[in-house]
Amino acid sequence: QVQLVESGGGLVQAGDSLRLSCAASGRTFSAYAMGWFRQAPGKEREFVAAISRSGGSTDIADSVKGRFTISRDNAKNTVYLQMNSLKPEDTAVYTCAAGQGPGWMALKNYDYNYWGQGTQVTVSS
Repeated sequence: QVQLVESGGGLVQAGDSLRLSCAASGRTFSAYAMGWFRQAPGKEREFVAAISRSGGSTDIADSVKGRFTISRDNAKNTVYLQMNSLKPEDTAVYTCAAGQGPGWMALKNYDYNYWGQGTQVTVSS
């Protein structure tokens, strides 16, 4: 089992920045790729970003590319999502997840088995 706890969400204005954190406990953190997903009211959950086990590879959704970056610190068992130039359409519950998959597969398509509870991000215009 992997337990995931997100933090860092909040209410910000358009153009502001936020950094989300996801702290992991349980099984070896570095054994898992980590992803961030979001779900806005009335919409399906969508992929935001993912990072490989070592942190050497990342996958970023086109909708946030150039504004969001994902990173991880395996010594601290934590993955981060740095969100810059936030827009009202970024408003959603952001959830981190731990997953595994073959090296040839895109990170966003990994099998994400462990999920956190989510943190709310609200961007006002």
